[in-house]
Amino acid sequence: MVRIARAGAKVAVIAQATLFGAVAMLPLSANAQSPLQVLQQHQKREEWKSRLDETIKGLDAFKSDQPTLSADTVAYLERSIEKYRAIVANGGWAAVPNPPQKLRMGARSQIVVALRQRLMTSGDMDANLSLSPSFDSDVDEGVRRFQVRHGLTPDGILDRGTLGALNVPAIVRLRQLETNIVRVRAMSGFLGERYVMVNIPAAEIEAVDNGVVRSRHTAVVGKIDRQTPILASKIYELNFNPYWTVPVSIIRKDLIPKMSEDPEYLARNKIRIYDWNNNELDSTQIDWNTDDATKLQFRQDPGEENSLGSVRINFHNQHQVYLHDTPSKSLFTKDYRFDSSGCVRVQNVRDLVTWLLESTTPDWSRARVDQTIASGERLDVKLDDGIPLYLTYVTAWSSPNGVVHFREDIYNRDGLGGSMPEDGPVVVLQ
Repeated sequence: MVRIARAGAKVAVIAQATLFGAVAMLPLSANAQSPLQVLQQHQKREEWKSRLDETIKGLDAFKSDQPTLSADTVAYLERSIEKYRAIVANGGWAAVPNPPQKLRMGARSQIVVALRQRLMTSGDMDANLSLSPSFDSDVDEGVRRFQVRHGLTPDGILDRGTLGALNVPAIVRLRQLETNIVRVRAMSGFLGERYVMVNIPAAEIEAVDNGVVRSRHTAVVGKIDRQTPILASKIYELNFNPYWTVPVSIIRKDLIPKMSEDPEYLARNKIRIYDWNNNELDSTQIDWNTDDATKLQFRQDPGEENSLGSVRINFHNQHQVYLHDTPSKSLFTKDYRFDSSGCVRVQNVRDLVTWLLESTTPDWSRARVDQTIASGERLDVKLDDGIPLYLTYVTAWSSPNGVVHFREDIYNRDGLGGSMPEDGPVVVLQ
């Protein structure tokens, strides 16, 4: 064992000597670093890389199998409110100045000092760390932690979205918590043994089974001018390889303008036109300069280009909305996922469908779900028992491990007059 340890140490010394010697042979310019400085920077980068791996693994601690709306969420929120009241009473936090470009690990700037102070105040960094201008692994870890709590991609980069969230005043965050505890209290009763919850501001879906989250799904929800409604209902049916019947609102807002610009749009997207006697019409029979098209039916054939993707999940409601798959998977990777006309698009929808079917219709398995979709067969499956569904609007909540989460008040329902700092949105970062 001693020999192995000594051998390892000898190899490390040789490696450092080799690097040192190779650098030493390079010509030095007036601004060049010494070989020793290069070696020190190399060692620091290796240390940062090791810390980065630990940070990414540490972010898993943010994940909880407890649902956003649990019997204990009110208590978690109450503790968070006390914490943020103390932050506000102590003066809140100062805004982080706009850097001329994105900042990431390895950067050095006085703005990093302000960033450190901001992250320390909200508990995203250890308050005992230094106020160095160096964007080191500690800052990277703090930024990633902050990003996870605010629904941003945890890449450790100080970009426009992260800076905007950092500069929301502490008093606004406190008001968010106080507003949302009222919402959470209203839903703190029994929601069902098994239920699905869509949190609209988070653009996220939870499938909950006996108080435990069985799966979480990234979602795409309604645009600001085509909002996903807040409601409670029951999922009663699944449509495999569905047709899409275009709602009148989309005919008016989307199809008519697109057909005026591109007469081949419907044919290219395999959308057929029918009158109310189910007679198929040709697009040339319609005056696209009028609203005549809103008096007809438009139906898209099943297939890869179908706007509903491979499956549609139906629940009772008067808004003509539903959960569904989508062929546009790239939207799930974005931080801003408010892009639908009110329906909810579901990432990894097959996992959710399998879970919906497994207890109500036992002869369904994931393999059968995959096989049905692959076959292209049009199939409607009724659930033996309706599964409760909640479309909710929660912009701030707390988890069992004390982590406080915030989301943008995208539909302006918090009544706080917006959450941007007084000097407006960030516009600099390139």
